[in-house]
Amino acid sequence: MKKSSLIIGRQPLVEAIGSGRAIDKILFQRNVSGESIGEIRKLAKEKNIPIQQVPPEKLYSITKANHQGVIAFAAMIQYMDLQQAIDYIVGNGSVPLFVMLDGITDVRNIGAIARSALCCGAQVLIIPDKGVGALNEEALKSSAGALEQIHVCRVSSLLKAIDTLHLNGIKIFTSEMQAQQKVFELDFTEPCCVIMGSEDKGVQPYLSKAADSHFTIPMTGGFDSLNVSVAAGIILYEAMKRRMG
Repeated sequence: MKKSSLIIGRQPLVEAIGSGRAIDKILFQRNVSGESIGEIRKLAKEKNIPIQQVPPEKLYSITKANHQGVIAFAAMIQYMDLQQAIDYIVGNGSVPLFVMLDGITDVRNIGAIARSALCCGAQVLIIPDKGVGALNEEALKSSAGALEQIHVCRVSSLLKAIDTLHLNGIKIFTSEMQAQQKVFELDFTEPCCVIMGSEDKGVQPYLSKAADSHFTIPMTGGFDSLNVSVAAGIILYEAMKRRMG
């Protein structure tokens, strides 16, 4: 497991990214400039690494070392390119079963979803580079190590990720309160990816519009609110059941 650690200063960060080390995020001091800053921005864009502009006080609260206006957090897991992950799964003779996270900020939920995903045979977790909880120590702990075993793909755009999935013949499924289809009526035997949205807002409309099938999880007693990690567990178990025949 790659332990989370600070990378302080410009050249150490350039070298870390260049060596293929996974980076969770980069903090730039506001108005920082210089040739190496331009190089870091370029590398960060290529690797989908989020950059945040912060006041000097923020950096000095993290470290007292000479940070040159730049601090980065090394990732605890190694991210994988989405197309490479698809090629790897298909190349191994497996039928893709992926999970996409949209706006889920609670790291314990992310860990629990990863755990259910791995137990039910899902191979890939797709997360955006912004708007989702960090895959930190708490997330790893909640996942009981699953985040270190499942392939995690971090993308700059979930919509572009859906395009990539579609180009590879992978259908997109998402839940919707008004959908007529029930979760157990979906054909999980085909290559597919399930989008899980945040508990308060659900899946964003533009992503839901791009989905191939919408479904509901039937519930009794007029109570229609499931924790997102529990919902993911139900959906993925249904997928596993269908695939086991």
